[in-house]
Amino acid sequence: MSRRNRQNLTRRLFLTGVAAGLGFSAGAEGLLTSPRPVLRGAPRPPEADNLLKQARISGDVVWAVADAKTGEFLDAHMPDTALAPASVTKAITALYALDTLGAQHRFTTRIIAAGEVKNGVLDGHLVLAGGCDPLMDTSDLATLALRLKETGIREVRGGFIVHEGPVASLPSIDPGQPDHLGYNPAVSGIALNFNRVHFEWKRVSGEYAVTMDARAGKYRPDVDVAQMRVRDRSAPVYTYEDSMNRDLWTVARSALGREGARWLPVRKPGLYAGEVFATLARSNGIVLKAPAVSRSLPAGRTVARIESAPLSDILQAMLKYSNNLVAEMVGLAATQVRTGQAESLAASAADMNDWAREELGMRMPAFADHSGLGSASRISARDMVLGLCAVKHASLLRPLLKPVKLLDAQGRTINNHPVKADAKTGTLNFVSGLAGYVTAPGGRELVFAYFSADEKIRASIPREARERPQGARTWASRSRRLQRQLIMSWGAQFSSPG
Repeated sequence: MSRRNRQNLTRRLFLTGVAAGLGFSAGAEGLLTSPRPVLRGAPRPPEADNLLKQARISGDVVWAVADAKTGEFLDAHMPDTALAPASVTKAITALYALDTLGAQHRFTTRIIAAGEVKNGVLDGHLVLAGGCDPLMDTSDLATLALRLKETGIREVRGGFIVHEGPVASLPSIDPGQPDHLGYNPAVSGIALNFNRVHFEWKRVSGEYAVTMDARAGKYRPDVDVAQMRVRDRSAPVYTYEDSMNRDLWTVARSALGREGARWLPVRKPGLYAGEVFATLARSNGIVLKAPAVSRSLPAGRTVARIESAPLSDILQAMLKYSNNLVAEMVGLAATQVRTGQAESLAASAADMNDWAREELGMRMPAFADHSGLGSASRISARDMVLGLCAVKHASLLRPLLKPVKLLDAQGRTINNHPVKADAKTGTLNFVSGLAGYVTAPGGRELVFAYFSADEKIRASIPREARERPQGARTWASRSRRLQRQLIMSWGAQFSSPG
């Protein structure tokens, strides 16, 4: 059997297994595939154009909706115009990771003894080896430190080495974002607390006491790898400097108020995780030297490990909370398994594009990363519908998506609306997207994609103003309202086969 045939067989067995796990028979072929959507000149909902006009959204607005069973396009507006998908990208990333790694895949973080252990003494280096677990937090490292103690190792004569894992190590997801945004941290094969550090301040007798810690659960270890200084100025609020072994931050005194806290991104994830693990190991009586990051994995014996939750649980959380780091890590991990290397987000996304063309039947996917945070990705509404139709809602993606709250004319949630929708949202400054599945009142299943973007306004926003640019919230609210209005319109118009 050829390598490609083995891959196809493995994929079919995987899809069948997922369908069976969701309560469908192994022979329910129709639940795993569906016809390619084709445009057949179906009448458009008469109110669609009126809804678009009333929305008053600047820039481009595109959408497409198809029957999930027949593949017939039922409504489309500029469906071949490719726009930035923002976090809607994560829906395709989820499918890519599931198809490559499997729903039950678990990521492993290990402690390796690179030397002989005799009478509780390791005559060599101790290694903390990342395994692409995107949800590891300080509590997990505390468990790992305890398991190291339980091995009987009480002294390490060599160094303490951190191996960040088998995938690319990058200082941020999108260099175009402001430095201080917690949703744009460093990416590597090791992550702690989503590669964020907790910055807290409190004014005492006219001066500010500040802390930087790696809090999670009952643990709050202070960190030295990220440092903060308060400065007398009005702007900018934050500055960042990349020191050799530290993230050096300053904050404007005028922006602090009496007390507060926020999460800041970590740019040195290996050193961050290493420092916190060393603190936790010391609390268990094991003193380690200062961590040093190694690109290569030292040879040795695994003496302790922790495993992540199953991939399906990780992806459900990723889609619910739209976490960028999780998306990039699972996407890179999938590419590493598929190709043997994941050296950059762009290269890994290119592999995902190839996979989407081959496995989902998408025509021109142009994802530039796995999270949608970067602004270079482009996808058309037609292509997104093609990709979502390829797997059908019942087999893979829909159980992982969030229900869409449908709204009345005043923007209030309509409880128990007869139209049910599950979808992935996507939001950037002056970019808004939504794609997923709809069940109409008559039981008809629909697949849809909606994207909107005002690239002219986006291009005019300076880097330092990209956290909360003027007008972005109002623009996004209008786009989200139109999305929901269209879903309700489609559900009413296409409640039964035409």
